[in-house]
Amino acid sequence: MSLPVHSSAPDTTATAGLSTATAGPSTAASPSGAASSSASPSSGPTPAELLDFVRRTATDTELISSLPLDPEGRTWIRLDGPAGSEAWLIGWPPGTGTGWHDHGGSHGAFATAAGALKEDSLAARLPTEGWKTLELAEGVDRERKLTAGEGRAFGRHHVHEVRNESGADHAISVHAYFPPLPLMRRYSRTGAVLRLEHVERPEEWQ
Repeated sequence: MSLPVHSSAPDTTATAGLSTATAGPSTAASPSGAASSSASPSSGPTPAELLDFVRRTATDTELISSLPLDPEGRTWIRLDGPAGSEAWLIGWPPGTGTGWHDHGGSHGAFATAAGALKEDSLAARLPTEGWKTLELAEGVDRERKLTAGEGRAFGRHHVHEVRNESGADHAISVHAYFPPLPLMRRYSRTGAVLRLEHVERPEEWQ
């Protein structure tokens, strides 16, 4: 199977290269806050099944070693995910990250195959529409470090940022989503204030 390889410039913040949104009314978000939601996927792999897939794929040393690594920007290869899901093998140079984002209503999982990744996430269900600036409640921040062999699954409303904090070593990870990502919302954050900056469509990363 031919695997197209893509690379990007380092993306260490959610605001890099993104248009600026006009702030709307501030809305508080808390762990128990209600939010509008998209329709649930009617079939396909569960988050647990995607986690099993990414963990197994992360142990495929031949596949992992096939990913070209760039010292300046992330690289990625599209993979065949299980049961119609979308999967990616991603290389992370030292100091690079995603910035804050969600997954457009898809659930998913990711696992580290080499190096270590830091994930910051929000234990709150955010509104998906109708806001530009959101004030987060206290206690919603979560963080974890995923070293080689470790992974995590997440639901349809997951908001996080992932980064390689190493000053010298690449990290490599495997990610899977179902349904395939319809979009990603990119956010910037200053303290407790989260701002919607950009809605990214699949043609921007494929």
